[in-house]
Amino acid sequence: MGENISTYQATKSGKVLLFWGGKQIKILDGNTAQQFLGKINGLDEKGVQLVMAKETGNFKRGNERQGKDTLAK
Repeated sequence: MGENISTYQATKSGKVLLFWGGKQIKILDGNTAQQFLGKINGLDEKGVQLVMAKETGNFKRGNERQGKDTLAK
């Protein structure tokens, strides 16, 4: 498996299904689904992955613990 483990599927009913590792983890509908599709329109694969990660909450927030070496600097 590569870096791109998040995928999405837009349905005919206007919903967007978000998948991570092949499992459905979130359903977007209504305005939220339309906003998501608008955000990813024209983005490359890396950009789409970032938008999906932010939408699902699966991304680093910058507050993870640092190793001892980086704290000593």
